[in-house]
Amino acid sequence: MRTAAEVDHVLAELVRATGAHIGAVYLLVPEDEVLRMVAVTGVSRKVAAPWSRVALAAPVPVAEVARERRPVWVAGHSELARRFPRTALALPYQVAMSVVPLTSGTTCWGAVLQLWPGTHAPGLSRREARAIDEGRRRISRLLRLAADEGRPMRPTELRTVDPPPTRHEQPGAELTERFPEGTCALDLDGHITFLNGKAAELLGDDDLLGARPWEALPWLNDPIYENSYLAALFSRLPTSFVALRPSDHWLAFTLYPDATGISVRITPTEAPTEDREPFLTPPPTAQARPGALFHLLHLSSALTEAVGVKDVAEAVSNQIMPVINVQGLAVLTADEGRLQVIGSRGFPPGVADSFDGLPLTAKAASVRAIETGVPAFHANAEELRRTYPHIELYADMAAFAYLPLFASGRTIGCCVLGYDQPHPFSPDERAGLTSLAGVIAQALERARLYDTENQVARGLQAALLPHDLPRIPGLEVAARYLPATRGMDIGGDFYDLIRLDDTSAAAVIGDVQGHNVNAAALMGQVRTAVHTHATAGAPPDEVLARTNRLLIDLSSSLFTSCLYVHLDLLHHRARLAAAGHLPPVLCHPGGRTEILDVPTGLLLGIEPEAEYRTADVPLPPGAVLALYTDGLVEVPGTDLDSAIAELAARLAEAAPGPLDALAKSLVRHAGQTRQSSRGGDDIALLLMRLDKRDD
Repeated sequence: MRTAAEVDHVLAELVRATGAHIGAVYLLVPEDEVLRMVAVTGVSRKVAAPWSRVALAAPVPVAEVARERRPVWVAGHSELARRFPRTALALPYQVAMSVVPLTSGTTCWGAVLQLWPGTHAPGLSRREARAIDEGRRRISRLLRLAADEGRPMRPTELRTVDPPPTRHEQPGAELTERFPEGTCALDLDGHITFLNGKAAELLGDDDLLGARPWEALPWLNDPIYENSYLAALFSRLPTSFVALRPSDHWLAFTLYPDATGISVRITPTEAPTEDREPFLTPPPTAQARPGALFHLLHLSSALTEAVGVKDVAEAVSNQIMPVINVQGLAVLTADEGRLQVIGSRGFPPGVADSFDGLPLTAKAASVRAIETGVPAFHANAEELRRTYPHIELYADMAAFAYLPLFASGRTIGCCVLGYDQPHPFSPDERAGLTSLAGVIAQALERARLYDTENQVARGLQAALLPHDLPRIPGLEVAARYLPATRGMDIGGDFYDLIRLDDTSAAAVIGDVQGHNVNAAALMGQVRTAVHTHATAGAPPDEVLARTNRLLIDLSSSLFTSCLYVHLDLLHHRARLAAAGHLPPVLCHPGGRTEILDVPTGLLLGIEPEAEYRTADVPLPPGAVLALYTDGLVEVPGTDLDSAIAELAARLAEAAPGPLDALAKSLVRHAGQTRQSSRGGDDIALLLMRLDKRDD
């Protein structure tokens, strides 16, 4: 407890020194892969609760700081929305934000977060930066010392730290009674701590002390009104709204916040009209509290980035499960009369396996949830065991929730939550979990459709690429193809090796514009056309010209780059023609490399009468000729010529050896570069080397 008190003291001093109005300390819980808020100042525990648990994998500022161990500064909400859209959804207020890591040596203990009004300067001042760095170091030293002494600080109940003292004295009640308008004061948890007689008269209730207005007054029981309070609390900027008090009394509320609470001015006003509507009065039916709403937005937005079924399952288990504080989770789908587990985590051994393959005729809580479409919440396992006594595994957890996954007008599965302690489900929590299940179901349905379409598209692409390249005496060949990894990124990259006769062969590589099934289909037609014209004996320039006319006849809106190479194995020469394709790289036996200057014509499919020229180059025995598509070299922000030169340098540095190992190395390097840049295109690579033979 001594360390906790010292951390709280440093946090209070830090907020006072920087002028921030909200501060919080998060501690990392490595075994749960989650960050937990342990101390907060400027808001109450109730207000901070939706943001008190953050999954380490989440793309939010606190998690990013803990993962990458570098500070984050966000100057305002527009920047927050651009860089951290999920946080902007969960925290839709005009604030500036600083988050810094708590580190010592190689250990990251957590992070410190601070908020200022959105009117803060675009950057931190030197005084603020020094105070933040000093506060971060002091808290880190306290955490390190406690760990070294065998009493590491553990995340327990969230503590609130007294805010800095207010700059003003509390005005007397007699002063406000003289005002012709209503005035009241709210504390950091939204409770009314003071109201004058006029406020009680306007609100129609003189027994409101200690109550939250949106809970005590039915006509204020709507999220938008509580949200105005939260907006003032988090942004420390005045906010306003109008509300209708039955039966026909319109009131205007203006909220003025500071570090200790919020002062509210209440005045009668006119009803909003089309030309005078300063604030929107919401429908009286909405009952969800803002904290629960933003909590749900925070969780459900994790699924917006999920593409396939595997991505959905990982997002649910890695990012959603830690935040809702559940110990076991399984996502089940109903297929061909049986349950299928597509993702599971945290359950004792055997529990998840008991769901997999369970027939939909079985008497089980998960099956019943799918049959009825009605969620079931069991605060303790006793009633569950009484209803389903034959399923012994229900005794391995203390509480369960069964959430049907409803999408496209039908129940497609069930999300099972397990708790290791009895768990009372409040009405708000039940509503939130049910809504979350709906979001999971929609994401899952979208992912299943994607997986089905992608499987068909990938199958088409794989069928159109050569399964095996022909073995040609005197020529060593290695090829690689690596598809792009995100979205429906099946492309039109292709390559081929064609035996012409005993002493000659042809190689081709190309890239059809676009990333869809049409691109893959056109790629197959181009590859077939090139193969046909090559085996008919056409020279390189004519092969491209004839293929170009075919694409024109097909009236395709897609263009194609292509590089065709005729290999004369007897005389060690190569004749090349290009249609808008990247130049090949030749690595000589001694390690010297050159980027071949091949005259390039128009892309195929643009101009019917396009002409192509042929270049004739020597191909010494032992030299490696590399043909490739742009995915191998292109990196966002990097000049293409520089990227090709880097490829040539890697070829020069490669140790002599089998081409298969070289191809694997080049593609692996490109794949790593693409992953780090979070983008990239398909990669096709074809390497060829003439054998060294004695004349």
